[in-house]
Amino acid sequence: MKAYVFPGQGAQYIGMGKDLYESSSKLKEMFLKANSILKFKITDIMFDGTEDELKQTNVTQPAIFIHSVILAHYLGDEFKPDMVAGHSLGEFSALVANKTLSFEDGLKLVAKRADAMQKACLIEPSTMAAIIGLEDKIVEDICNNIDDIVVPANYNSPGQLVISGSLKGIERAIEKCNEAGAKRALTLKVGGAFHSPLMEPARVELAQAISSTKFNKGLCPIYQNVTGQSVTDSEIIKSNLISQLTTPVRWTKIMQNMIASGTKEVVEVGPGKVLQGLFKKIDRKMNVSSARL
Repeated sequence: MKAYVFPGQGAQYIGMGKDLYESSSKLKEMFLKANSILKFKITDIMFDGTEDELKQTNVTQPAIFIHSVILAHYLGDEFKPDMVAGHSLGEFSALVANKTLSFEDGLKLVAKRADAMQKACLIEPSTMAAIIGLEDKIVEDICNNIDDIVVPANYNSPGQLVISGSLKGIERAIEKCNEAGAKRALTLKVGGAFHSPLMEPARVELAQAISSTKFNKGLCPIYQNVTGQSVTDSEIIKSNLISQLTTPVRWTKIMQNMIASGTKEVVEVGPGKVLQGLFKKIDRKMNVSSARL
């Protein structure tokens, strides 16, 4: 069985998607349609912008989504998934590639999500930190015993957990994790505390947009961030997408469940190779690769 996985924020790079844009008139039309939907030329930033321009949440998220979805479209008949999943933002890319969402509706939701998250970041200064080399339970206990807001945000692989919260909460958690013997505990260069209670204003704003969007029956099951479980029911998919903004990404569980369900090959569709590496940490024998032109 074959799984296709889609990356989230952080995988972006200048020049992303330019080869796809130049490869065919049909793919070029998709990029131009994205510009029209977003009402600004995101292709200019993706292809020739600066890193500072590209790392803005309201640019980064649509850019990664566009690149991933158009790359999946480029694969054509080669794209035959038995299951799909996406890390955080990548869940929207997976749903479009899986035919659950149209390209247009998916991009509109991603743009809405990015804007809502960026606004939430401005309400209270916040950030995230990567904790390497501690058991999840230890990091969870540290977060639970800090008075300020700090919670597990991304369960990326065994021994790699990203936490999210207020500036003071993250600072205190890093100190405690270092004291507990973490190999590394470092603040990430992100705009705010994603997948935490501090994203509640964004969740409320996005909920109505998701609820009113048409979701179709997909080509195959999607393993969703909120539970790590396989889902096909459109109403459950919607509910999980809404909850995703304020709850952790359970990527470790997704990988474990995909492998347990029989996948032997994983293809990462989009910029970067981070998800390939995470699968290799779970199963060294797994056949992992990137979709490429």
